[in-house]
Amino acid sequence: MQLHDVWFVLIAVLWTGYFFLEGFDFGVGILTKLLARNRPERRVLINTIGPVWDGNEVWLLTAGGATFAAFPEWYATLFSGFYLPLLVILVCLIVRGVAFEYRAKRTEENWQRNWETAIFWTSLIPAFLWGVAFGNIVRGVKIDQHFEYVGSVGDLLNPYALLGGLVTLTLFTFHGAVFTALKTVGDIRVRARKLALWVGLGAAVVALGFLLWTQADSGDGKSLVALVVAVAALVAALVANQFGREGWAFTLSGVTIVAAVAMLFLSLFPNVMPSTLNGDWSLTVSNASSSPYTLKIMTWLAAIATPLVLLYQGWTYWVFRKRIGTQHIAPDAAAGAAH
Repeated sequence: MQLHDVWFVLIAVLWTGYFFLEGFDFGVGILTKLLARNRPERRVLINTIGPVWDGNEVWLLTAGGATFAAFPEWYATLFSGFYLPLLVILVCLIVRGVAFEYRAKRTEENWQRNWETAIFWTSLIPAFLWGVAFGNIVRGVKIDQHFEYVGSVGDLLNPYALLGGLVTLTLFTFHGAVFTALKTVGDIRVRARKLALWVGLGAAVVALGFLLWTQADSGDGKSLVALVVAVAALVAALVANQFGREGWAFTLSGVTIVAAVAMLFLSLFPNVMPSTLNGDWSLTVSNASSSPYTLKIMTWLAAIATPLVLLYQGWTYWVFRKRIGTQHIAPDAAAGAAH
C-alpha cells in the first residue's frame, strides 16, 4: 500500500469520526424542537452536548486540513465546485457555536428562544447538506480534463444526493435520540426512546434504499459487507432501544454510521472524485495527491499528534459521563419555562 492509499484511509477515518461524534451532536440540536416540551428540557438537551460539541468539530477541521495537504487537487475541486453548500454549512456552524455561547447571556424569554431556534436550524441544515455533498462525491460530478468542476449548483440537487441528505438527517437524529436516552433521566429519557424508535424506522427505510443504490452503481464485495453491517447494526440498535439498553443502542447506532461511511469510501476508491463527463478525467488517489515526501512528513506528524488528541477527547467524555435531568437545572435557568 502506497502513502496516498494510506492517507485516503486516514481521511476516511477522520470523516467517519466526525459523522459519529457530530452526528449525535446535530441530532440533539434537532431534538430541541422535536423532543423538548419546555425550557428546562431544552436546557437539559443542550447541556448533554455542551462540554463536547466544540471538540467534535475538531474532526471536521482535521479532515479538511488533511485533505488540503494530502490531496490538494481533490480539495481544490471539491471546495470550488461545492462552494455554496459548503459555505452554508460553514455559516451554520459559526452561528451554532455563537448560539451555544450566547443563549444564556441574558434571561429574556425572546432572547433565549431565538438562540434555541438557531441551534435547531443550524443542526438540521448541515445534517442534511453533508449527505447531499457526500452523495455527489460518490456519484460523481461534472469534472473536465483540467480537473475543474464545470457543473452548476442545480446539478448537485439530484435524486441520489438528496436521498443521501435524508439518510444523514434521519440517522443523525436517531443517533442523537439514543444519545439523549443514554445521557438523561426522567420523562425526557422515556420519550427519547420512543422518538428514537420512529426516527430509526424512517432512517432504516431511506438508508437501505440509498445504500442499495450505491451498491448497484459502484459497489463491490467489500462495500457489500459494509452495507450488511450497517443494516444489521441499525436493526440491532432499534431492538436494543426497545429493551432500554441505551448504551448498546448508542454503540450500535454509531456502528451504523461508521459502516455506512465506510461503504461510501469503499465504493469511491481508488477515485476521490469521479467525473461524470469522462472517466479518464476523474480525480484519483494517485493524480490528486501531494508528493511522496509531503505525505511522509504528514504521516510522522499524524503518528505523534493523533494519539494525544484521542486521549484528550476520551478524557473529556469520561469526565462528563453522568446523566442529567430537569432536577439538575438551576431555578434561575428554569425561569420562564412555560410557553
